[in-house]
Amino acid sequence: MLDQVVKPDLVAPGNRIVSLLGQNSYLDENFTGNEVPLSYHDRSGNTGNSPYYHRLSGTSMSAAMVSGAAALLLQKQPNLTPDQVKARLMRTASKTFPAFSIAQDPDTGASYTSQYDIFTIGAGYLDVWAALNDVQPAVGRATSPIVRYDPLTGTVRITHSDGQAIWNKSLVWGDSLVWGDSSETSAGSANIAVRGEQ
Repeated sequence: MLDQVVKPDLVAPGNRIVSLLGQNSYLDENFTGNEVPLSYHDRSGNTGNSPYYHRLSGTSMSAAMVSGAAALLLQKQPNLTPDQVKARLMRTASKTFPAFSIAQDPDTGASYTSQYDIFTIGAGYLDVWAALNDVQPAVGRATSPIVRYDPLTGTVRITHSDGQAIWNKSLVWGDSLVWGDSSETSAGSANIAVRGEQ
């Protein structure tokens, strides 16, 4: 985190997403294993792979989800500013997830632990329904949080770009802190970001 800006702002679906396939494209010719079966969209009983759709994973696929959510917000409320759209998507992001989860690779048997905090999922998971039904006004700028390390105390402070604490009652992000009731935590712990009940 060289620029000290917390990333990501939020997370969205991006794993094994079906999207359009460009005919004779690099992906079409070199990644045939990602092709979607024709039965995905053709109910005529034809077999084989679709020449129209491909399944991909990654941030490029997630970006389309967030862009679509932003378009829906702007369709509903055309006067929203880019900052208001960003703030609403972050404020309404779902925060119902465990602090940790463990997954096991079925082939190797290896276990992997995932941690869910501001440094891994930002403000939470994209919730388009909540964003579209949010009535709380969003005002001001929606800059991403900044992380400041204090070597004297060994703590990390999460602040807004103007030095104020983020995601509290006085700022654009919401009624409470994203992760709990504090904006500091020990940098020496494994759970570097503050987390708690909202």
